[in-house]
Amino acid sequence: MERHWVGPGGYTITPALRAGRQVLRIRRHGWLVADCVSVEQVSRFVDLADLCEVIPLPRRDSDRWMAVT
Repeated sequence: MERHWVGPGGYTITPALRAGRQVLRIRRHGWLVADCVSVEQVSRFVDLADLCEVIPLPRRDSDRWMAVT
């Protein structure tokens, strides 16, 4: 899973490449809103203080409980 941030109102921000340039892609409820080249541009759409980074936790199969048959 790639790094991304979520905010209120269904906003999701993910890093992306557009025409060979890194951008921050803003989506709302899955629909593309904008590709921003700076954090300042992102702040025009969503309050940066409201964003929360989604951090995937490592998965360890040894921690799973298994049914014994």
